[in-house]
Amino acid sequence: MVMKKRFILPFSLLWVLMLTAVVARAGELPDFTKLVKENKAAVVNVSATAELGSNSQATLDQNQIQQLPEFFRHFFGPNAPQISPHAQGERRSMGSGFIVSSDGYILTNNHVIKGADKITVRLSDRRELDAKVVGVDKRADIAVLKVKADDLPVVKLGNSDDLQVGQWVFAIGSPFGFDYSVTEGIVSAIGRALPDENYVPFIQTDVAINPGNSGGPLFNMDGQVVGINSQIYTRSGGFMGLSFAIPINVAMNAFHQIKDTGHVSRGWLGVLIQEVSRDLAESFGLKTPHGALVAQVMDGSPAAKAGLQAGDIILEYDGHKINLSSDLPPLVGSTRVGGTAKLLILRNGERKTIDVTIGKLPAEQVAGSGQGGVAPQITDNKLGISVQALPDKLKKQWNIEGGVLVGQVGQGPAMDAGIQSNDVIRSINNHSIDSVKVFNKVVKELPLGKAIPVLIVRNGNPSFIVVKIPKKK
Repeated sequence: MVMKKRFILPFSLLWVLMLTAVVARAGELPDFTKLVKENKAAVVNVSATAELGSNSQATLDQNQIQQLPEFFRHFFGPNAPQISPHAQGERRSMGSGFIVSSDGYILTNNHVIKGADKITVRLSDRRELDAKVVGVDKRADIAVLKVKADDLPVVKLGNSDDLQVGQWVFAIGSPFGFDYSVTEGIVSAIGRALPDENYVPFIQTDVAINPGNSGGPLFNMDGQVVGINSQIYTRSGGFMGLSFAIPINVAMNAFHQIKDTGHVSRGWLGVLIQEVSRDLAESFGLKTPHGALVAQVMDGSPAAKAGLQAGDIILEYDGHKINLSSDLPPLVGSTRVGGTAKLLILRNGERKTIDVTIGKLPAEQVAGSGQGGVAPQITDNKLGISVQALPDKLKKQWNIEGGVLVGQVGQGPAMDAGIQSNDVIRSINNHSIDSVKVFNKVVKELPLGKAIPVLIVRNGNPSFIVVKIPKKK
């Protein structure tokens, strides 16, 4: 019998091989030391102070709460500590910023300096300079500051449109007041939409960002600023792995407008949109859910003048595909006021192109609200609901011309779809509903076993839902 020889590596050789593998692996990781040295000088600490007078409603910051943007502060709930309306003294907030011009223009977040009576900028050489607010963009949470100084170090600006998911990025800032702290990570996602932040396609990263980092720069591996660290998702007040930055292209667009005119103007289409769900896609004849579904076209808006209609699905905006409804607002907002945009839409199963002259976004857009409550007229129909003519009071209150008011909702397709009493039904299966008679006629002819789009208005807010009338067994 032939014996096979076994070769056993000496322990010392095995250790050398393991160490070599570790060193090789370490060599693949990025080295930030040179990048930090080159860019640190252009990053600043921003300190904002507000006097608390007798009418102050300021929230106690504790450097844990005040510096988080409004949406993320909601996680603290009703137990967030409050300062008495009659409190006296000062409220301080700390943040970061970066110098974009050698003559003293600085970018930071609006929420860092909001309500401040005095703003102090501390440079890397320990100089402290008073700063004035040139202007702010509340919608994008951007503030432009100016200090009196010359020959200041400036950051290099990158192109945030070139960012790729998975690439390395790093931040320099002052978390909890610890100046010039450096954290690193990767781009987790791009084009993120956050609640109440429709006009900013956020960069999501896993870079450790904490209160005090707000307003500081996010760099790529070329040492270029690609974003402004703005928000974190947190339940504790500290970093939990989800950080969001404003793309530098968005920020610089706002910067140039503020510097030139003192304010920011955004493009406006004048539609209320919603996501296209799987059921809605089926009901409108789309193979896969995508696009932005138009739930309402505002009177006198650019969309109305161009002929857009409720029920249209916007598939492309100036050549940019709309996968999610949240993709549309940043594209419209960044379009020059008075410019023309080309929209590819789906209407009644057919694709068509519409040219729209973009208007200026109004300062405030307030959704209507109200309620019904009039005794309904009972009708027997496939949906299992009773309806009545829409009262003139609701037409005026919610600024709608047609529709029927839902009364009782019994067991059936309407209840299954989520239709409620006091909803207003504007259209069914792309047929406008302007009377009880038309409602009864359209409902009577509805197909069975098919997804049907229904446009409703609830508390003044329009949206599409999908109703399916089951086939008879």
